[in-house]
Amino acid sequence: MKPFDFMEEFDHEQIVYFYDKTTGLKGITAIHNTDLGPALGGTRLWNYETEEEALLDVIRLSRGMTYKAAVSGLNLGGGKTVLIGDPSKVKSEGYFRGLGRFVESLNGRYITAEDVNTSTGDMGYVAMETNHVVGLNGKSGNPSPITALGALYAIRASLKEKFGTSSLEGKTFSVQGAGQTGYYLIKYLLGENEEKDKAKKIYFTEINETYIERMKKEHPDVVFVKPEEIYSLDVDVFCPCALGGIINNDTIPQLKCSIVAGTANNTLKEEKHGDALKKKNILYAPDFVANSGGLINVYHELKGYNKEAAIADVKKIYDRLLEIFKISKDKDISVNIAAINFAEERIKQMKNIKPSYLNIKKN
Repeated sequence: MKPFDFMEEFDHEQIVYFYDKTTGLKGITAIHNTDLGPALGGTRLWNYETEEEALLDVIRLSRGMTYKAAVSGLNLGGGKTVLIGDPSKVKSEGYFRGLGRFVESLNGRYITAEDVNTSTGDMGYVAMETNHVVGLNGKSGNPSPITALGALYAIRASLKEKFGTSSLEGKTFSVQGAGQTGYYLIKYLLGENEEKDKAKKIYFTEINETYIERMKKEHPDVVFVKPEEIYSLDVDVFCPCALGGIINNDTIPQLKCSIVAGTANNTLKEEKHGDALKKKNILYAPDFVANSGGLINVYHELKGYNKEAAIADVKKIYDRLLEIFKISKDKDISVNIAAINFAEERIKQMKNIKPSYLNIKKN
């Protein structure tokens, strides 16, 4: 498929390619929808095998940001940037300042932040060239702990829906990815949370040896399993906290969990896989609801950051998800479609609100 084909299928407003020969900066920014406000979404750096793979990723991620902002009650649209390159080779001050100059050229239609393989330090370089960047040191900072906190409340809501109690006590978990959000989520599951309740057993998988050794050293009771074994574990909750597309035709038959709830974006390979989970009686917490804590956190940075206020809004994920579960049951549709309908209805309502008066400028 070509860019316009993707734009038509996913209903995007704008896709922009950019390149800087000096630094090797090569990327794509996708702006999905700005009905509620400027598009906000992080910058992901990945060594994509093909440009089409990068395009599909940024298309899906930016649409997810639209839904994430809408379902969270934020006055933001959805966008995303992907950079094509080897993170171990391309990163430099000039590289990210070049990104900042590109973001500035969009005149506020798009606001960026950190994402996979980019950091708050990298965003500091971006901020030298534009004000349209959030998640900065000295402000909201690293969003990973807050994203994980939001996922914890999504897990609690899912447990309440499935088992009648939101407590972690006596429950078993498997976590895919322990680098950033997965690492903090595991800490919460171990009892480092407000209620001090903790999981009965936690399994994890990870491909980065540094993160594996860190987890084994800090939390020896958390059991490491090979990446291919994570799907078939007999646990209460499977928590995807790495890359997307992992709930698919190959993995769904392996699942023995009761709930899927984590921090990964685009967890479902296709929307139809939400129906497949429903048929297996597996409750799914839609990714753009479960992982919205990070976006909620940086949104507060736009209006003067207050951590307590940000966390209070993140905790609302619990009630919001219960409402979406109810829509799913009442309409007998998969939870992911219920969440999309919830988001699209808010966008529609806000877009169509009519002014109560006309402010006519007199000459």
